[in-house]
Amino acid sequence: MVTKQFGDSPEEADLRRADSLAREIFSDVANKWALLIIEAVGERTLRFSELRAEVEGISHKMLTQNLRMLERNGLVERRVFPVVPPRVEYTLTEPGLGLRDTVHRMCDWTRRNLDHIETARSRFDA
Repeated sequence: MVTKQFGDSPEEADLRRADSLAREIFSDVANKWALLIIEAVGERTLRFSELRAEVEGISHKMLTQNLRMLERNGLVERRVFPVVPPRVEYTLTEPGLGLRDTVHRMCDWTRRNLDHIETARSRFDA
């Protein structure tokens, strides 16, 4: 996988620029599955099967892809135990925990504004 390299220039940190590293990272983590995985892991350590049960509706493939992406970006730590059958656990790293604070606030915002959004949707769709 080819990725942009951060050369410490302001352009690379500018989310508004299509070619910025910041936008590439933002695009990685700002998808529904990644956000739900981050919220589910929280401050716990979970096995793959536990994570899949926590994030209802996610397929095995999507969970695997998103966990790999989160690990690649340094937000999730994957720990493999040398046992049969294999045991793998996932934990948020320090940057992952920092992002989780933001994700948790987004989840709270969604819950608090459900009625307002539902009313707005009904009004718009009418």
